[in-house]
Amino acid sequence: MPGLVRRPLVGWLLAALAVPVLLTAVLIPVRTGSIEDELRAQATTALIDHGINGATVVMDGRDASVLVSTDIDAAQIREIVGGVEGVRTVAVATGPGQPAPSTPAPDEQTAGFEIGRTDTAIRVQATVRSELAKDAIKTEVEKVLGPDREYDQRVNVDATNGIADVGTLSALLHALAIGTGDASVRYDGTTVTLSGAVPDQATKAMVARAAAQAVPGAVVADELKVPESKPTVSEACRTFKSRLSEFGRQNRINFLSGTAIVNDASKKSVLGAAELLKTCATARIEVAGHTDNLGSPATSLPLSEQRAAAVKAELVRLGIPANRILAAGYGQAFPIAPNTTATGRIANRRAELRALQEN
Repeated sequence: MPGLVRRPLVGWLLAALAVPVLLTAVLIPVRTGSIEDELRAQATTALIDHGINGATVVMDGRDASVLVSTDIDAAQIREIVGGVEGVRTVAVATGPGQPAPSTPAPDEQTAGFEIGRTDTAIRVQATVRSELAKDAIKTEVEKVLGPDREYDQRVNVDATNGIADVGTLSALLHALAIGTGDASVRYDGTTVTLSGAVPDQATKAMVARAAAQAVPGAVVADELKVPESKPTVSEACRTFKSRLSEFGRQNRINFLSGTAIVNDASKKSVLGAAELLKTCATARIEVAGHTDNLGSPATSLPLSEQRAAAVKAELVRLGIPANRILAAGYGQAFPIAPNTTATGRIANRRAELRALQEN
């Protein structure tokens, strides 16, 4: 298996290794991968405490794989990582390398990469230095795929020009995996471009921080979109239309013949309508006035309008804002009972309450 050639960027790459663990703990607290992340963090810390920098630790369950340079004793690595409680086995892969300076060389750059997600796939396009690093990326992707996505793997291996440590990608991968729709992070050697959709401002900020930590010094172009928040609709307002329909079936508002005066039997219905309107402060209604056919159409229409206006005025007097009520008259055009009987004509001399479309 090809080894890792350590480069002057190891210092900031080591810092990036801790980011996936932090993001995993914050963003995805209930996940089987959290054990692996904890063991990886503990193993990495144990190596650093023993003066071993630049090692890449990959966990597959409780089995550890460690990629180090040839100038480090593999037996010592196995002893240190094997001493971490919870680690079951330790495999060590080595390759040529040299001690890493504490600060990155000014002309050194991280290889370009791209991570993208859709509702059906997570895509990683990158060049890494070893098959172990390639496998490590696959392991990280599998943790965040879920049942509805597949891994679109576009990772190549180049021992000289590839990304030296998968820690540069892991933080971005975990942060970007949250949410649905299309989103991507792309690094071209100078600029990290974030585009697509994330579910909220907190996730947007986390992705931007992960990008800045993964590629220190790079320009971060944050083009991520957050959906506009919608106001919360109360249960009373969600059910207002159906409750108003049921109220109208059980309560009638009728008028004295030839007038816009509500009859005595209907006064309680107007009071009940006011109480119903008070349960949802955003609900708007139409008061529709109607008549029987005893008058002519020319006189019935203005009478129906007066009846609607009278009910509206009473509702306003009872505390309902006038801008929530639309009064309209329909004359004798829409009877609900035959006008051939006194009972039918009384039923047709009415006002009906209807929820307007925006409720």
